[in-house]
Amino acid sequence: MAEDVPDVFDHLGLTEYEATALTNLLTLGRTTAPNLAEATGIPKARIYGVLESLSDRGYIKMIPGRPKEYQPKAPEEILDRAVQNRRQDYEQFRQDLEDVREQFLAEFGPRFERASEDITPTEELFHVVDVGGPSERETTELYHDARERVRVITKSFEYFDAVRPAFEDALDRGVDVDVLLLDPDHLSAENRPVQERMVDRLTEQYPSVDLRFSAAKLPWRGTVVDPSMDYETGRAIFLVEEKDVPLHMRQAAITDNGSFVAGLWRYFQLTWEYESDPVR
Repeated sequence: MAEDVPDVFDHLGLTEYEATALTNLLTLGRTTAPNLAEATGIPKARIYGVLESLSDRGYIKMIPGRPKEYQPKAPEEILDRAVQNRRQDYEQFRQDLEDVREQFLAEFGPRFERASEDITPTEELFHVVDVGGPSERETTELYHDARERVRVITKSFEYFDAVRPAFEDALDRGVDVDVLLLDPDHLSAENRPVQERMVDRLTEQYPSVDLRFSAAKLPWRGTVVDPSMDYETGRAIFLVEEKDVPLHMRQAAITDNGSFVAGLWRYFQLTWEYESDPVR
């Protein structure tokens, strides 16, 4: 198999036995549980549970008979069903939260208000999270919350796949998205092909997204959502370029301070209009 295929099974949420069984079913086609156990090395005591799990998720079909047989769905159907399963999981999660929302707010709302009474304005300006998974989750939330526009400043958008579903959700809802990338001349030899692939991908798959290259080096990068010059709305996540600090040791700042967001937005506007070039 190609090296990146196991990553697909990780996204499907499969155990090692389930991934092995599905891989072999896609190769062998319709077969019985004993035959599949023999082909895969999965213990016979486990194979029926594995197949039942794959069937419950809609990835394979059970064919009645003596003996019962199992047949994989088409690869495209498997991926579509995985998306549907995730949607169902999300809806259940959302409903579970809604069921306890009133009780949670009644219990902890007053506590939060009392604890926040002594917070000074400067402390409310922003909070920080580690770069990586935490910052990607915050960025994903920004895309989901966006109503009008998203502005992205990035070197090569190498983290795109981590936020792609939320990115596409924003586009589907009609949110205007612009991406300002660092000019390839300022990139390292390692990052240059990463950016080139990403630009090709964005141009081909998301034609509504405007892309430009910043002529000068960027002092910060991040995502700004729904800014306004009345200083009352908007949210952003950003990190300052720290040349000598490894990426895994950096932190990103999150702010919903309208004035601060407006300043980030104005920087983006000026750079976009006067110090950037169209993607070549």
